[in-house]
Amino acid sequence: MQFYFPEPHQPWQRGTNENTNGLLREYFPKKQDLTEIKPSLIRDKALILNQRPRKCLNWKSPFEVYFDISLHLT
Repeated sequence: MQFYFPEPHQPWQRGTNENTNGLLREYFPKKQDLTEIKPSLIRDKALILNQRPRKCLNWKSPFEVYFDISLHLT
């Protein structure tokens, strides 16, 4: 497995990361203090995002990709 480490302060090198940040901002505005949010709400929103298909995963959800990989490991 190859790893890629982008340079600091180069957001265009981290497209998927920047896209995920944008998806999180749908639920949690940028200035919102995350320590004031209930962990159960964060878990609920993470579950929603992990079941959402992504173009970079060939229109599979992160959950599907993780499940497929973990199934092959057993």
